[in-house]
Amino acid sequence: MQDALVRRLSSPVPRYTSYPTAPHFNEGIGPEVYAEGLARLGKANCLSLYAHIPYCDRLCWFCACHTKQTLRYEPVESYLKGLHAEIAAVGRRVSREAPVTALHVGGGSPTLLRPDDMVALKRSLEQGFAFSPDAEISVEMDPNDLDEARHDALAEVGMTRASLGIQDFDPKVQKAINRIQTFEQTRGVVEAARQRGVRSVNCDILYGLPYQTMETLAETVRAVISLHPDRIALFGYAHVPWMKKHQTMIDEAALPGVVARFGQMAMAAGMLVAAGYEAVGIDHFALPADRLAVAARNGTLRRNFQGYTDDQADALIGLGASAIGQLPEGYFQNMPATGDYLRRVEEGGVAVVRGYALTDEDRARAFVIERVMCDFGFSFADLAARHPSFAAAIRGEACGFAASDRDGLCRIEGGRFMLTAAGRPFARTVAATFDAHLSSGRGRHSIAV
Repeated sequence: MQDALVRRLSSPVPRYTSYPTAPHFNEGIGPEVYAEGLARLGKANCLSLYAHIPYCDRLCWFCACHTKQTLRYEPVESYLKGLHAEIAAVGRRVSREAPVTALHVGGGSPTLLRPDDMVALKRSLEQGFAFSPDAEISVEMDPNDLDEARHDALAEVGMTRASLGIQDFDPKVQKAINRIQTFEQTRGVVEAARQRGVRSVNCDILYGLPYQTMETLAETVRAVISLHPDRIALFGYAHVPWMKKHQTMIDEAALPGVVARFGQMAMAAGMLVAAGYEAVGIDHFALPADRLAVAARNGTLRRNFQGYTDDQADALIGLGASAIGQLPEGYFQNMPATGDYLRRVEEGGVAVVRGYALTDEDRARAFVIERVMCDFGFSFADLAARHPSFAAAIRGEACGFAASDRDGLCRIEGGRFMLTAAGRPFARTVAATFDAHLSSGRGRHSIAV
């Protein structure tokens, strides 16, 4: 019965790091609309920044990020000049009364930057925006890039959270995804970060990889647990070679089927909980004292383009090629192609090419979807308090949706729409189906991102 349910509910659905999701962005939202939105930010707002570095010195075949491989540093230097220009242009449009409470630097591989360029990037951001003294600063790290000088530079920029992609430690799996990274390398990076005062370490594990078995994945999970990271993300590999051509390098015959993937996920999640980690949402785990676990317990967990977060900022500014931001008015995305991004920045300072203007109805639906993804349900009273114009209609849809659920994945109880224990592993699918129910056939759920 469980295997049949897994097979039936395994079709691609959105990650819901935004609502509506990125395929619904349109080119009617451009630089002028973006500039107006930036100018409205002030002391009533808190800002979160995302800076994108779209380069790697090796291309991992599993990766679905906006990045490219380079063996030369000159393209990175040219890109950084454009990024500094965008930071200055956007910063001029934002009031310094709006404090930055979080910065995430992602990619690509931000740690391929030379140490002086890491420091210069942070200095540029501080010149453009007003950072809170206690701002969280997280950086995605590739252990193969790191040396003592880069560790020192990351300490100088004030990194508070180190985020390490591990994926899997099994040599056969690593060779199949072109991601060679030893446990000893990874442990050295964790130790170096902590020696420099980094108070939070996140590790990413992937399941569903080629040649991965229950036994090899269990070995990886045990090795990761031995590093005592504060947070662990357990992601399923998304095989989308029609979108990312380098994934054609992966042997599809070596990939586990949907039932095997589900088994890997359930086993790894069980091991993490048994080791003292608390489950956070659908794919994160955190030690009880970690801010992510605290947010999950007290109902303040959020979901944005980096996934689950405790970041409560009401505006996210995306910087760099392909970066997506969210202002109170809606979503804004920069030009993904690096060359075109640099030309746009040179011509006008900003590179936004598309986005989405949120309606009040979108915001009501977004509240529902985010709470389902974060809390596995939502309160009708909370919905009514935040979105009174749409509360009755959404409540009626939720009750009808739950009544039609023959798989026992959700129910209405105590004034709440709730996923059952059986439904929680399928939260994304339930959210997508409910999204379609709310959208009356508009099909916002139909494209996986």
